[in-house]
Amino acid sequence: MAKCDEGYVCEVCGKYVHDITDSDLYLRYVLGEIDGRQLMTAPERHLRCNPTLTQFIVDKSFTPVVANGAFAKDQLDADDVAAREELVTRAWRRLQEVRELGIAIAEYPLPEVRNAR
Repeated sequence: MAKCDEGYVCEVCGKYVHDITDSDLYLRYVLGEIDGRQLMTAPERHLRCNPTLTQFIVDKSFTPVVANGAFAKDQLDADDVAAREELVTRAWRRLQEVRELGIAIAEYPLPEVRNAR
């Protein structure tokens, strides 16, 4: 089995991230925060192991995550939080569907990310 099929070890909890739908790495890829070359080298985390990012997922099928400290969304500008919630939630929803779409990894990112490349 290829390493990408086995999952990667979470740098926070040390357990395997077995599915891309629970992958902070792939969520950041869908968002355009990392490029495809970094998928093999960038650190991996479970979504819940990166609350700074996943606090912005607002979907009834995702149990909310709360971040603490200076980067908690309750410490940020409300307009910026709303925009980030919309973007990260769309990316998370996209991540949930990519396997069933049968598309190439290069097509995983949000349309605006793909179009900007």
